[in-house]
Parts: sequence; C-alpha cells; structure tokens
Amino acid sequence: MQQSTFASLAWQNKGKITRRERFLAEMDAVIPWGRLLGLIEPHYPKAGNGTQPKPMEQMLRIYFMQNWFNLSDRQMEDALYEIESMRRFAGFSGVTDTLPDETTILNFRHLLEKHELTAVLLEAINAHLKAQGLLVSKGTMVDATLIHAPSSTKNREQARDPEMRQTKKGKQWYFGMKVHVGADVDSGAVHTVEITAANEADISVLPKLLRAEDEVILGDAGYASDEYKRGSRQLGMRWCVQDKRKPGQNLSGSQKKRNRKHSSIRARVEHVFRVIKRQFGFTRTRYRGLMKNAVQVNMLMGLANLYLLRRRLLTT
Repeated sequence: MQQSTFASLAWQNKGKITRRERFLAEMDAVIPWGRLLGLIEPHYPKAGNGTQPKPMEQMLRIYFMQNWFNLSDRQMEDALYEIESMRRFAGFSGVTDTLPDETTILNFRHLLEKHELTAVLLEAINAHLKAQGLLVSKGTMVDATLIHAPSSTKNREQARDPEMRQTKKGKQWYFGMKVHVGADVDSGAVHTVEITAANEADISVLPKLLRAEDEVILGDAGYASDEYKRGSRQLGMRWCVQDKRKPGQNLSGSQKKRNRKHSSIRARVEHVFRVIKRQFGFTRTRYRGLMKNAVQVNMLMGLANLYLLRRRLLTT
C-alpha cells in the first residue's frame, strides 16, 4: 500500500478539475489499454540483470501524452516533473517515483518506429470501435491535408528534408507533406492513412484509401475523375465525389444541387484534421523523413478517432 503524502492529500482535496484532467480522464476511460499493450509486449525489453525497463503501460501513456500535447522528448520529461495531472496519468503518483528521462522516452518512440507498431495500434483501435458498433458502414469519405515541414537550411545537414516537397494551394506555396485519409461515413473515424510528399495529387492516392467492402465514395472536387467514376460504377459503387467545373464551363443547376447534398456528408471527414491540428497541435513536422512522420500520424489518427467518439464510447 502506497503511503499518502501531503501532496497527494492536497491533490485529492483540491476544489476544481481542470480541462486537462477531464480530458485525460475521458481518454483513459475509452482507450483499449489491454488490446494495445498486448501488441507491444512481444517487442518490449524484458527485465534482466542490467538496467530494468520502465513499465510498458507507463511508457505508452507518456507516448500518448506526447501526441496529445505536441511535446518533444525533452518537453515530455519536463512536463512529468512540472504537471501533476500528467504525472498521475502516466502512473507516477508518488513524489519520490523515479521518472523516465528524455532518452528513455526517445527509446520507446524508436521501438514503435522500428517495428512499425503505430499502424498496428491504429488497426487495433479501429477493431475496438467496430466491436462497439461505431465503424461498420460500407462507405468511405476521402480527404487530404497539408502539414508544414521546416524549410530552413540552418540545421546540422544544412539542407531541407529531402523527402518533403513544395506545392501551391491557391496563391500560397507550402513545403512539407500531405496526409491522406479514408474515413468511415457513419462514424467519421479514419480507417486508412497514407503519407506522401506535399506535391502528390489527391486522386493518385484514392485507391489506397478505400476498403474492399465499400459501396459509397465521397470526396471533394480534388478527386473528380471520369475514369474512376466509370470504374466505380462498374464495381457497383456509388460515386459521390463533387463535380468539378471544367475550363470555360459552369456547373449546371443539378450539379450544384448534387454537390451541396454530398458536401454536407463529406465535410465530416475534416473533423479529424481539426482534432490533430487544433486539439493536438500537429501543424508542423517534428521529424525528418516520411517514415518517422507516418509513424506519428498513424498514432495521431487512432487517438483522434477515440477523441471524436469518446462520448459514444463512454455511454456504451
């Protein structure tokens, strides 16, 4: 039994629950911890005669907080010392607990990268959502968003990230990568993620975002394609991608009406981008290379799915 301290008693008797505490409590309740830890366990270091590894669940909780609050390894270490609610969420309630340093936090992240575990964790989260009846429709909404990468050459390599590219959207140029997603029509949860350089056309990634059982495809005008439209109909799928105005021609009244109808449904796919950018602060890449960033994005999407559906999960 852990001995109570003045700090723990003060924490238990404080008068207000902060938004961070409420968020952490909700996420703690909806994350399928056992399922996720079971997937990491075969790859996690075993205790031996040398330095003992930190408990796996504590490290996974820390990794999740890194993604939720957009923290580097060093910032995460500092947060564990400075912020009581985050330390308690990670499982360190005693003031004398030995907290992991930034190297330990870095090593856990590298473990997930090495074994490509975040893609597996995303699948496990979606399997959990499906078991709860929240990811069962036969339609997919597709969309993509740009994520900036540092364009400065004032770094150790004295060069920009060679895997990132420049693209123009409207009248503005962007340097970075593009996150492509396929999301379930009913729940809005992302089931498929693809990462490319920023100059990759949305339509070129479309086939990778669909599920074999899909019967409906929704997307904005960036996915307009007569070839894919004919192909989807041959496969018995409803093509609900918005019509695009052709040069020198205006959309007809029926096309505008159809676009408005589908847009009200398709717009839900953008909610997940709002979560990862506004709630989780992921607007700029932290790592170099598409692979490392893909690892993070897969985890962000899994956590965003749980965040978006947390109310429904808490009532099941």
